[in-house]
Amino acid sequence: MSRYNSAFVFGLCVVAVLAAFTALAQAPANGRVPTFQPDPAWPSIPNNWVFGEVSSVAVDSRDHIWILQRPATIPEAQRAKAAPPVLEFDASGKFIQSWGGPGTGYDWPEREHGIYVDPKNNVWIGGNNGYGTPLPPGDSDDMLLKFTSTGKFLLQVGHRNQSNGNSDTKNLHQPADAFLHGGELFVADGYGNQRVIVLDSDTGTFKRMWGAFGKTAAAENTPEQFGLVHSIKVSNDGLVYVADRSNQRIQVFTAGGKFITEVKIGSRGQTAAGLAFSPDPQQQFLYVANLGDSQIVILNRKTLETAGTFGSAGPGPGQFQTLHHLAVDSKGNIYTAEIGRGRRAQKLAKQ
Repeated sequence: MSRYNSAFVFGLCVVAVLAAFTALAQAPANGRVPTFQPDPAWPSIPNNWVFGEVSSVAVDSRDHIWILQRPATIPEAQRAKAAPPVLEFDASGKFIQSWGGPGTGYDWPEREHGIYVDPKNNVWIGGNNGYGTPLPPGDSDDMLLKFTSTGKFLLQVGHRNQSNGNSDTKNLHQPADAFLHGGELFVADGYGNQRVIVLDSDTGTFKRMWGAFGKTAAAENTPEQFGLVHSIKVSNDGLVYVADRSNQRIQVFTAGGKFITEVKIGSRGQTAAGLAFSPDPQQQFLYVANLGDSQIVILNRKTLETAGTFGSAGPGPGQFQTLHHLAVDSKGNIYTAEIGRGRRAQKLAKQ
């Protein structure tokens, strides 16, 4: 096949993928469900840098997008071109800055997992080394780190290899995600532990926790204990949404930990991996990264009814390979992080 014909066929494939992606995003149509179009050119990665597994993505108050990636997962032959763990881009994909990795005064995770940027543009980083069968080499990431947006270290909660399990109020155990609401940091402490733990966002002091200790005997609607607590978000009206990846569900709680309701997500393997709200004041939609089914699920946030789904398995624009976390900017664009073979971040522009 000639070079021209090969390029033509590739172009047709991309067009087909984009068309299928947009069609899926429109179902079921009610005139209000958002639709999205992938931006294959986003982001612009400088210096010929190479990404490892892109484990997480976050959006700050300026609509800058933060990517957390795992340099240690880059093949040895490409390791000299490894990007730093933390990278900041603007919404157009322009590179802003990078930082991260081991330093003085804190324990950098051996396996980077989650990134969250709070309303003051402080950056929170967690890791999940120590999780897996067989256990991976190295130390257990039993801490959460807080930095300024320029990478200045501010706070560490917990220390590596120090967790005493779900009852430990000083250490975390391979935390997956975090979210700040009302001066409190809600942490999905969900790989080594099976709980939500709430901390003072300034000092890291323990305030309360729930979820790790099984079903109470009384209430019929009390949920079973968490499996893999993988993502957490708190809505404007104070409800806590928890993605329990291994139990294939989203659960909703009060800020004090009282169970309200839940919904099952997907059908294949571990599903509910990431959460993000639509940016309207009512936060009408809850976006769910469905890892097992390689798609994004759009839920009506208040009813948890499915309003639409989009995406499919594959390497093309708008397809996903091990979809892990996601975030939404103030204009409603979605940004995704892929581990496994994906090793990329994508922008899905709201139409």
